[in-house]
Amino acid sequence: MKPLLADVSQSLGTDYYLIEELLTDEEREIRDKVRAFADREVIPIINDYWDKAQFPFELVPKVAELNIAGTAIQGYGCPGMSQVAAGLVAIEMARGDGSFNTFFGVHSGLVMSTLAICGSEEQKERWLPQMARMEKIGAWGLTEAKHGSDSVRLETSARREGDQYVLNGEKRWIGNATFADVIVIWARDEDDGEVKGFLVEKGTEGYSTELITGKMGKRAVWQPDIKLEEVRIPVENKLEHANSFKDTNKVLTATRGGVAWEAIGHAIAAYEAALTYSRQREQFGRPIAGFQLIQNKLANMLAEITLMQLMCYRLGQLQEQGKMTGPQASLAKMNNAKKAKQVCSDARDIMGGNGVLLEYHVARHLSDMEIVYTYEGTDTIQSLIVGRDVTGVGAFV
Repeated sequence: MKPLLADVSQSLGTDYYLIEELLTDEEREIRDKVRAFADREVIPIINDYWDKAQFPFELVPKVAELNIAGTAIQGYGCPGMSQVAAGLVAIEMARGDGSFNTFFGVHSGLVMSTLAICGSEEQKERWLPQMARMEKIGAWGLTEAKHGSDSVRLETSARREGDQYVLNGEKRWIGNATFADVIVIWARDEDDGEVKGFLVEKGTEGYSTELITGKMGKRAVWQPDIKLEEVRIPVENKLEHANSFKDTNKVLTATRGGVAWEAIGHAIAAYEAALTYSRQREQFGRPIAGFQLIQNKLANMLAEITLMQLMCYRLGQLQEQGKMTGPQASLAKMNNAKKAKQVCSDARDIMGGNGVLLEYHVARHLSDMEIVYTYEGTDTIQSLIVGRDVTGVGAFV
């Protein structure tokens, strides 16, 4: 018997409040291009990679052909798209698969944005064009085993010795770091105690990784531990404008909104799968879509998705105008991660036992949302950032 929901590779394009009408022609074109890529290249193959915790290297040259790496960065071979378009890329990439979206987000978002914001002109010229073509892949190393939410207290160190910096320390959960060509490492300068950014190139002596295994979500993206043991890099590989944790925060603020957009992609994928399933699945003599409990769940899921879309659309406008604040990005990430996780959970519930099977796709998105809920700042930390902003009182120790 052919399983229900056999073909989920065509998005219904969930847009209940017609945000489509607010988009520019260019934004629609970019969205449609990435949506088609997800439908054609990602969804048909990703379950097997996810199940085996293998990274789909075959997709890298295919996504490179879309010319979207670097998203909103201007110049250096980057597409220079709007912030809304960059958000739409995250939605459609995540709708296809969260693991591959994380790979792309680390490379195109965290690493390329760090270079654009904190790099010297020479550093930008050297790395960004190659990274825009995805000939060189990046990784971004901030988190440490003892310093997740409290990342400002990181212990990785950097000391100046002549025309070199020497790095020592450990990093954890660093996506792409097993195969990246350049890794941004945030370390504390032993001279002045400030957190600064450094570029470690592939093959540098003293740099090693160990892949983290046994993950319940984002299984198809490789996130290893990093060890830095007397890693020597030229002085030129210190990021010129990354001289304190305030500079690190500039990057985190710029990219945190992208995670809010990503959450929409997971929610839409789960909602559309559940909606399609409810029309096909028959119980008690008719499709379950006709039962009140199912319709109530679907209506509430759609409401949450619509609210997430409207919040992110406005956030993208504010970012485009240079008006977006860190707490605004935190509010969107906090809100959307929480709501998307619930939408995915409700979709799994609508599908009953079939919802736990990878072939129905929702289980993958639900598991991946557990990771989204935590990374780029947990729900609790985001709430404290917003709380500090609205009360004027910091709750952090």
